Amino acid sequence: MSTAKLPAAPVPLAVEVFDSHCHLDIMVGDRRASSEDPVGRAAQEAGAGVGDILRQARAVGVSGLVTIGYDLTSSRWNAAAAERHAGLHAGVAIHPNEAHAATPEVLAEIEELARLPHVRAVGETGLDYYRDWASKDDQHAAFRAHIEIAKRTGKALVIHDRQAHDDVLRVLAEQGAPEVVVFHSFSGDAEMAATCAEVGYFMSFSGPLTYKNADALRQAAAVAPEELLLVETDAPYLPPVPHRGRPNAPYLLPLTLRCLAEVRGTTPEKLAEAVTANGVAVFGAW
Repeated sequence: MSTAKLPAAPVPLAVEVFDSHCHLDIMVGDRRASSEDPVGRAAQEAGAGVGDILRQARAVGVSGLVTIGYDLTSSRWNAAAAERHAGLHAGVAIHPNEAHAATPEVLAEIEELARLPHVRAVGETGLDYYRDWASKDDQHAAFRAHIEIAKRTGKALVIHDRQAHDDVLRVLAEQGAPEVVVFHSFSGDAEMAATCAEVGYFMSFSGPLTYKNADALRQAAAVAPEELLLVETDAPYLPPVPHRGRPNAPYLLPLTLRCLAEVRGTTPEKLAEAVTANGVAVFGAW
């Protein structure tokens, strides 16, 4: 990766961990850059390849990555990448912002991809009330369809939940949640964390945990049960402090992990061990 465009690497972790959510296809430039995605464009300009990203992550103790799909093209790409590269798992789905594209034919192919052995998640799916790129009706229909795909395939359900907490929880309860549910880039408060804990939903924390104005999120991270914790980058998005405004990458995960350990009053080493064990429970062995 270009050191001129990406931050310097943090101090390596003493205990290995994994990144539960990133978008490698965006980082390596296999999705067309657009004016709507300046972060994706900046990440592509850094000139990374999948091998580069994996090597740089491993150098700081991030030994595995889960690369996540958001439409049919990216889901195909991520499934193929996970097949080719050791230490890489994939998730496949239609993002709620693209829910209008979740036709029966598209969802049938998503289910075919989800059945592949190196695809370990159905996601990211869910609800996004921040953007109106897809109607709420389309989002709800697609979300319910993905829940059923996750149940039929036995894969973890990875949820995108943006300003839609109550409806996401309601749909999961009404539809019947899969055995394993992950709230990607958890954005709820302590009350929502307690609700998720009651039903056994995993909560994955990302760069915003480190932001100055994220007290409610840190309170949620403090009360979430250790056995339900995951850590992610959502790279190339949501970089941790002190790198806001720059492209994110999996090798920056130690910054978020260390912040989470401090919030919870534990050591990064103990937290890394717990998160890695949780990762195996969610996504299977690496």
